[in-house]
Amino acid sequence: MPKNRKELPKLDGMKPKDGVLRVMPLGGVGEIGMNCMLFEYNGEILMVDCGQMLPDEDMLGVDYVIPDISYVLERIDRFVGIVLTHAHEDHVGALPYIIPQLPEKTPIYGSELTISLQKEKLKEHGLAPNLKLLTAREKLELGEHFTIEPLSVTHSIIDSFALAITTPAGTVIHSGDYKIDPAPTDGVNFDFHGFSSYAEGPDEGVLLLLGDSTNADRPGMCPSESGVIPVLSRLIREATGQIIISCFASSLHRIQTVLNIAAQYGRTVFTAGLNMERNIRVASQIGAIEIPCDFVPDADKAKGYPREKRIILTTGSQGEPLSALYRMAFGSHRSIDIQEGDTVIISARLIPGNEKAIYRLINHLFRHGAKIHYSGNTPGIHASGHAYRDDMRHLINLLNPRFLVPIHGEYRHLREHMSLAIESGMQEDEILHLENGDCLEISRKGADVIGRIPHGRVFVDGKGIGDVEEVVIRDRKYLSEDGVVMVILSVSRDNGEVLGGPYLHSRGFMSEEGAEAILEDARQIVLDAYNDTDAEGKEESSVVQANVKKALRGFLKQKTRRFPVILPLIMEI
Repeated sequence: MPKNRKELPKLDGMKPKDGVLRVMPLGGVGEIGMNCMLFEYNGEILMVDCGQMLPDEDMLGVDYVIPDISYVLERIDRFVGIVLTHAHEDHVGALPYIIPQLPEKTPIYGSELTISLQKEKLKEHGLAPNLKLLTAREKLELGEHFTIEPLSVTHSIIDSFALAITTPAGTVIHSGDYKIDPAPTDGVNFDFHGFSSYAEGPDEGVLLLLGDSTNADRPGMCPSESGVIPVLSRLIREATGQIIISCFASSLHRIQTVLNIAAQYGRTVFTAGLNMERNIRVASQIGAIEIPCDFVPDADKAKGYPREKRIILTTGSQGEPLSALYRMAFGSHRSIDIQEGDTVIISARLIPGNEKAIYRLINHLFRHGAKIHYSGNTPGIHASGHAYRDDMRHLINLLNPRFLVPIHGEYRHLREHMSLAIESGMQEDEILHLENGDCLEISRKGADVIGRIPHGRVFVDGKGIGDVEEVVIRDRKYLSEDGVVMVILSVSRDNGEVLGGPYLHSRGFMSEEGAEAILEDARQIVLDAYNDTDAEGKEESSVVQANVKKALRGFLKQKTRRFPVILPLIMEI
């Protein structure tokens, strides 16, 4: 396999070989989020998951990042549908943006909770797609070549599946997100028998395991979700004032625990955050959670209750600026204030990249004099939903796959997963490292990355999808760092004579007083650049603009060592 991906050919028009399965990640490999995997056999294409990713700090103004599905769109007549492993946004969040690009009847399959939550969310986008129910252990035939069996796994959201995907080339196990929880709070166990049936089956066992790598650097077994119960119970029992608990809105195990403890200690639970309210409402409607306590899905009504009887269940554990917890911490929430004697519990993990925002939030919570509990000072307040090393080793040994491809994790996680597989007895040539856009061709005869397919990141900015390109992000970055200088010059259309200006205005470049002297000298630089342009060039405003930008950029660099965006406007009169 070439180490340099530039050596791999593009697969435009290259048809799959007979008896060979193609496996092609569009996202989620070498990164956290945007999980999306394509399978292709004899021209038929299946998609597993279609997630979003939160933008990096340098993606200024971008709301979400979603995968580029152009490979599918160019072959849409052979696209058989989408199968979802579970309802987390990094696996389903791109659906509102890609569904309008797909044929109206494209089937989208998922568990009862996944489909119920998506139906509600997609309705907000004005979409009513062809959503279909998956049931554990019930096989699904898609197209002529794919048979899919959902296998129950334990994770941080209920109704999560791994997928056994059987094709004429062999069987692939897509783990989805999982851990092996010996005591799941909802009583739905990891389906060991279902997994082992493929390892021991007549179809030469498991050809390929696509395994979650998120916690591949963490030793041991992942703690059980039930281990969080006594910790939360103690914190709620000992609290004397108002309690604010922040967790992911999708963490229905954790939410059920809070509701149960609230009933035990006679507290009323209020919700803050649209996603929290929606998820609890939908989950309770389908019987996924029970509400045994006094429950009010509206934090605005909390003022009518004594502080010592309130639990506010809210989102915002990652320090998101628009979240309810963030507004509480900064004193801008319309209904909930935080006072000395209150207790704030952040029962969620710190997602890599969010640490700075989270600790800023925690610092402001401490300023209110409340007791703050988070993973850094209260062990056991959160249990991960992703497998640790011993969980991963157990799955590899259970399935004994012919090949392994680590997925769902940053590069360091993938490498740790590969090392773990070798420790577990697999050979180096049986462990395949993929990157987003790679095309792996695999059969019982072997496996090889044979090329690259179109892939990448599509930026969602407001209502715009894909219209914000790298050049726009770059300009926003420049604007945020060094500001903008606008140049207005009026010239005669007949003879090119300067009739007015140049007028220079700056924003975010320097203070008004500091910029005045420099911009005065810059006016002469603009005039000189215009006058030095030959007569033919003056007839083309684009030529004049380029000359002005070049001269002014060099002058400002020399004087200030700054690189503002320069916007010249040449007005012909």
